[in-house]
Amino acid sequence: MKKNILLLGILLFMMASGISQTNESDKVVLITLDGLRWQELFSGADPKLMANSEYVHDTLKLKKRFWRDSPEERRKALMPFFWSEVTRIGRLHGNRELGSKVDLTNSMWFSYPGYNEILTGTADDKRINSNDKINNPNTTILEIANKDSNYAGKVAAFASWDVFPYIVNESRSGVPVNAGFETAQGPKLTEREKFLNVLQPQIPSPWGSVRLDAFTHHYAMEYMKKSHPKFVYIAYGETDDFAHDGNYEAYLNSANNTDKFIEKLWNFVQADPFYKDRTTFIITTDHGRGTEPLETWRHHGAKIKDAGEVWIIAFGKQIQPVGESQKEEQLYSDQIAPTVLKLLGLSPENSDKSAKLLPIFRS
Repeated sequence: MKKNILLLGILLFMMASGISQTNESDKVVLITLDGLRWQELFSGADPKLMANSEYVHDTLKLKKRFWRDSPEERRKALMPFFWSEVTRIGRLHGNRELGSKVDLTNSMWFSYPGYNEILTGTADDKRINSNDKINNPNTTILEIANKDSNYAGKVAAFASWDVFPYIVNESRSGVPVNAGFETAQGPKLTEREKFLNVLQPQIPSPWGSVRLDAFTHHYAMEYMKKSHPKFVYIAYGETDDFAHDGNYEAYLNSANNTDKFIEKLWNFVQADPFYKDRTTFIITTDHGRGTEPLETWRHHGAKIKDAGEVWIIAFGKQIQPVGESQKEEQLYSDQIAPTVLKLLGLSPENSDKSAKLLPIFRS
């Protein structure tokens, strides 16, 4: 009798273990770098812009940091984590010099339409055609996840641009969005969150609607450490605003800093038992920028040639690592949303299972 009871206990334990493993979902960190050109990502500092005193204040100092003789060396100097670690464990798409193309499907080629496309999987040129603070009528993947019992209350967004509460439709979706100059809220703030809340108002941002990315990054990191969300979206913004300002020096410095931020996020994830070996990173941008004539690097939009050219990076648990994609291919930003849902084990709200996924999964 005791033996039978013992065997029954072992069986129940094994069944319970199996159930818990089955219910233990994967995690996703979705990241965007606003308006970072594929040219810098894949070739590093642009020699024409580096040599232009209109866009660079201290050419010698900047060249020492980021100038190298080859594009491969320059991109590694600019974004060392991407080109040392990510190229080993993940995949990078969008180097058009090698035939790898990634494009927007919306025709606006600026921020709100780009983020809507990334987060919903559908361009909406009729309704999303400005950067105005209007609540998104479309349902984002953040909202879909937050409505699922496995992810409810475990979804969060952090952004430098103050329009993101509207892009995510925070009021309808219930997804907490810390954006713009918002501080951390809640009854159980960490000491670092309290410090950030004091510090942020004391450090002026160059822009009225975008805070410095360091605050977005550290608010996100603290929240991940404290609350362990299963799906996190982080939207860095500085690269776009420094480009609009015509400050190529700051644009490159910001790209380099963001590479370091993402490295710290990855190192944290791989050291935390909740995330370790169960997390996938997807990184992209909302739009490109101009190239010719040279001054159009500052701008984007439908009238700017090639501003619809973007890129996609993926690494982590479910990703087949290939490094830099060197084959001819055509990918689109609207493939990101269904791919993220697939990573999370969710279906689109409209049950459109025919949505085309990015070809990034382990076989």
